[in-house]
Amino acid sequence: MENQNPKKPIRSFRDLEVYQNTYKASILIATRILPKLPGNEKYDLTDQIGRSSKAPPRLIAEGFAKKHQKFGFQKYLDDAMAECNETIVSLEHVKDIYRIEVPLCNELLDIYDKSARQLFNLAAAWDNFKNRRRQTTPYNDTGRDNV
Repeated sequence: MENQNPKKPIRSFRDLEVYQNTYKASILIATRILPKLPGNEKYDLTDQIGRSSKAPPRLIAEGFAKKHQKFGFQKYLDDAMAECNETIVSLEHVKDIYRIEVPLCNELLDIYDKSARQLFNLAAAWDNFKNRRRQTTPYNDTGRDNV
């Protein structure tokens, strides 16, 4: 059976579905959730969810620039996954305490949950890809042992 949706090559962080989804979700939070939170949450929940929801796409973009470093991209993917999890907790607070945009919160919870899983799978796939790329050690032609 032929693949109906062939995967496109990844040339930029913008080509990653997880980047696209977390970016769109962060915009929805900034425009539809944050303005409706009560004033007494300004320095707690509002700031927290504002920061954590914007972090995943930024971390993915920054990490992608370091994709050729052995552990560079991996660290950023792990941090982005942690920020997704933090956003999930904050969205659950918004939904359960303030009952703000409950259907939207449920949709956003699904997006961030899926994104955390995608980041985990991307990190594992990237690790496998990096291991496959170089199966032999580089040739040492300096004549010294520790180069």
